[in-house]
This record gives sequence, C-alpha cells and structure tokens, in this order.
Amino acid sequence: MDALETRELRYFVAVAEELHFGRAAERLGMAQPPLSRAIQQLERRLGVRLLKRDRRGVALTGAGEMLLHEGRAALDATTAAARRTRRAGGADSPGGPRNRLVLAVKAGASHELLHKLLDAYAAEPDAADIEVLPSGTCEQEGMLRDGRADVALMHAPFNSLAGFDSEELMTEGQIAVLPAGHPLTARRALSLADVSDIPGLPLARWSRHGTYPPGPGPEIHDQTQLAQLIALGRTVAVYPDSARAWLWAEHAAVPLTDAPPVVTHIAWPAHSSSPALAGLIRTATRL
Repeated sequence: MDALETRELRYFVAVAEELHFGRAAERLGMAQPPLSRAIQQLERRLGVRLLKRDRRGVALTGAGEMLLHEGRAALDATTAAARRTRRAGGADSPGGPRNRLVLAVKAGASHELLHKLLDAYAAEPDAADIEVLPSGTCEQEGMLRDGRADVALMHAPFNSLAGFDSEELMTEGQIAVLPAGHPLTARRALSLADVSDIPGLPLARWSRHGTYPPGPGPEIHDQTQLAQLIALGRTVAVYPDSARAWLWAEHAAVPLTDAPPVVTHIAWPAHSSSPALAGLIRTATRL
C-alpha cells in the first residue's frame, strides 16, 4: 500500500528527529511500546528498513532519510491546509470577518516598503485584512510551508525561494549597525572584513533554521534584544540599508562596500488560488 496516514508520519518524524524511542514517545505523549510497534508496522507496509537499531542507539537508513524529508513536507502541507482553510472560512460566514491574509516579514527589514504595500493594498476594493507577522532570520520559509503565513517578504541571498512563487520588489545595499560614538562610525564606508573582527565588539548571531553559527557574538532572539545590545556596545550587526528606519539615537549606520546586495521578494506558496493573495501580489508589483 502506498498511502500513508498523518498519524504514522507524525510518529516516524518524531523518532527520526529524536533518534531515541523514549524521547520520541514522551514528545508525542504516548507510551514507548505502541510507538515501537507502529514504526515496525510502517516498515512492513513500506517493505523497507527505516531505522537501524543496535546497542549504540538508533540511526536512519537511506530510506529513513528520504521519509523524514518527505514526511516533514507532508505534515507541513496538511497543517498549512487546515490553517489557511480556517482563515478563508471566516469570509463565508454571514456577518463574519473579512478574508484575512497573514504576511510574514523579517523584523526590522523593508520597513518603508512594507508601509507602502499595506497602505496601497488597503485602498484596493475588497481588500482582505492583513495580519503582519514579524519573524527572525530565515523563519519566513517555515511559516509559508506550514501555513502560519500566506505570503512573505523574503530577502535573497539569506532566504531560500525554492518551492515558492515570487516577484522581485527591491534591491538595496547593506550597512553595519554600530554603537554611536564607536571609532569606526567616523568612516564613510566599511568592508565586511572591517566589521568581522572588531575588538570587544563581536558580530551578532541570529539563528538560521534553528542553529546559531559559531562565534563569540551574542545569540540574538529578537529585534529589541539586538537593538539594546548594540546600544550598550556589546555587538555589531549587518543589515539591509532599509533597517535605518528602526535605529535608535544610540546607533550609527555605516555603508558596507563589499556586502552582496539584498533583493527583497514577495513570495507565496506555488499554485495558490487565493483571490485575495493575487490582489496583494498585483499591488506589490505596482509599487
């Protein structure tokens, strides 16, 4: 049989991510023996080994790696379908709320563009309500895939557009955001090398896909934390030029001469049939 149940996929993904049946069972809120039986039954149905089990622990086979990748995508798709259906359903109820779109944006980026987009779209007839959902670096991709967002402003080369439809909206340079009064703020321009090894001022580290890059800089969890640490002289950050909109008086911005340009795209799930989303995309491309 080729059909897989959502429950089976959820069980397998938990075991594959934890590589430990006890932790996976605890995560799923169930006992370990029925979880082990469910995985064994799944292997029999598919006719392949998904996991290697020995005294050293649990590891994925090649087939298991494939099912983990495909299973995550399938679970995201079913979750997304439920979330987007609930949002769209509100517009079908007499006296209910208007159709609603969730727009994921990286906190602090594309500030002026976002203002223009929201104002222009609100002036359109039959415009849907837009909920703006700020996110961290690279989080927009996951939000689109699992339905937390319907559309996103994404930034190449930092975000992957694979699997999405998109339109390019804006290209800009990058800046170093430093504490006001730091000696480097007297320079008209800096290079990436200049800001990568400033004594006492390490680069801030954002999580990407759940992992922080190595380095001595502080792990950043949100925009407010970053702004405060820069103002206190504890870190420096590299941002698109549009980030100037949120800088504090305690910050200073210096252009970077050799940083790659940042291209802002509006992106959405491929093959979307939402009329409200189509209207938002049309508005964005006219800006």
